[in-house]
Amino acid sequence: VQLQASGGGLVQAGGSLRLSCVASGSTFTKYVMGWYRQAPGKQRELVAAIRSDGETNYVDSVKGRFTISRDNTENTLYLQMNGLKSEDTAVYYCNIGRSLTGQWVNFGPDYWGKGTQVTVSS
Repeated sequence: VQLQASGGGLVQAGGSLRLSCVASGSTFTKYVMGWYRQAPGKQRELVAAIRSDGETNYVDSVKGRFTISRDNTENTLYLQMNGLKSEDTAVYYCNIGRSLTGQWVNFGPDYWGKGTQVTVSS
């Protein structure tokens, strides 16, 4: 199983980026897919997650600015990030298998991509 994240970069505050994560090696339709981020000196945190039926969960700090979506036919996860702030600066990782709230599911998969850097300048 491989997860390849892309779309990160350097953007000014208020700008937008769209992250993509392509999964290969299996079929992931029935699993939750999510985006996590880790800023320097901080723990990794859930940003947004989406279930196969489209139900979503967002961390409060990104509600109204970020939108998560998935294309099950293409095994691809997206994160549209608008109104970026300096505090959004982090390495963003995609995940398959955790719950909508970011918990590891007993005996379930827990696949991670390598991450893509997002830097927001103020």
